[in-house]
Amino acid sequence: MLYREALNRALDELMEKDENIVILGEDVGLYGGSYRVSEGLVEKYGEKRVIDTPIAELSIVGNAVGMAIGGLRPVAEIMTANFSLLAFDQIINHMSKFHYMSNGKIKLPMVVRFPQGVSRQLAAQHSESYEQMLSAVPGLRVISTSDVNHAYHALKKAILLDDPVVFIEHELLYNKKGEVNFNDTMDPFKARIVKEGKDITIVSYLKILDDVLKSVDAIEKELNCNCEVIDLCSLNPIDYDTLAKSIEKTSRLVMVEEDHKTGGFGSQIVSWVAEELFYSLDAPPLRIAGEDVPIPYNRKLELASIPTVDSITQKVIEWGHKNGL
Repeated sequence: MLYREALNRALDELMEKDENIVILGEDVGLYGGSYRVSEGLVEKYGEKRVIDTPIAELSIVGNAVGMAIGGLRPVAEIMTANFSLLAFDQIINHMSKFHYMSNGKIKLPMVVRFPQGVSRQLAAQHSESYEQMLSAVPGLRVISTSDVNHAYHALKKAILLDDPVVFIEHELLYNKKGEVNFNDTMDPFKARIVKEGKDITIVSYLKILDDVLKSVDAIEKELNCNCEVIDLCSLNPIDYDTLAKSIEKTSRLVMVEEDHKTGGFGSQIVSWVAEELFYSLDAPPLRIAGEDVPIPYNRKLELASIPTVDSITQKVIEWGHKNGL
């Protein structure tokens, strides 16, 4: 099924079992969602459980916080990550902190979903990535989904948690095809080893992971090496155990992300490796990330501002030759 269909099915299955699960957001009801994730759900569950809201992101998340405190399990959809900035007061000051500040008396079983990243010529105000900010907020769990099977299972488990979850998707993944193992008992917070290897650990997440996988054959051929590719899946908490085992085996790390390089999420992975696994490394870690510019509208400039299959391949090969591979 498609990535968006997997998310839709996860919502449908849980809403059928639990009437406390509600969806709210812009165009999630009658229109079926901007990316068709909630398609067909309003016809099945009605407008009291699939709620079309005004264009007011602060209100969307604020209402979801109140619903969660009152015993519902809301899934709030923000149309794109850039719009989530309007809701950061609710996400960071309320959603992430009420459980702690109430000494555990208040629970917030809620999910905020949104897509992010560079799509195709949506320009600077619709192409940003904010995982570096959200994953740094204590009290929030942050899930990133690059795989159809993971999307299905991770969303179900996120909705059933009693903790607030930010569930990050990518605009170019909604039509990605994949199989879902409905009997899978996966842990959504555990990193996936997508490809095993022994010479280089390449870590990524969301859509850019697909670009990494497309670059691996050329990298391995040129460097005569074997790459291990890891999908983080969860950005808070991070599955450091899986990363450590891989890096101790390969002794080399490449971190690839679409986000801007300065202050990007990958800096957390690299700094952790430098602090905890320095003597396991045979080469300095390589970070491949987006340029420190607002995302351009022009397609050639847009592609030049983010990692691509070609640029990932070239940079890893250059780094490999420089460091003894």
